[in-house]
Amino acid sequence: MYHRFAGVLTEDERGYTFAYDSAYLKSKTAEPVSLTLPLSHRPYVCNVLHPFFDGLIPEGWLLDIAHKSWKIDNRDRMSLLMACCNDCIGATSVQPF
Repeated sequence: MYHRFAGVLTEDERGYTFAYDSAYLKSKTAEPVSLTLPLSHRPYVCNVLHPFFDGLIPEGWLLDIAHKSWKIDNRDRMSLLMACCNDCIGATSVQPF
């Protein structure tokens, strides 16, 4: 968030987990990455990519460019997120960890 490390998004066989970083949570200026992911010490677990993160992935012709350039399947949401959302418009960006 605003060039500060806010948390970790992971994917495994059960789905996706987003957990805020404890140092970020302790910060007086901490803000949630989304209204649907309020600040919490508990991780957010979902069997599909959290709608906030999925919404960062481009659509339409830009998604087609990503698919053709990097050969990423449109259903591989985590790979698309990592490839396309390094420098998003807005407060949030996604960086490989």
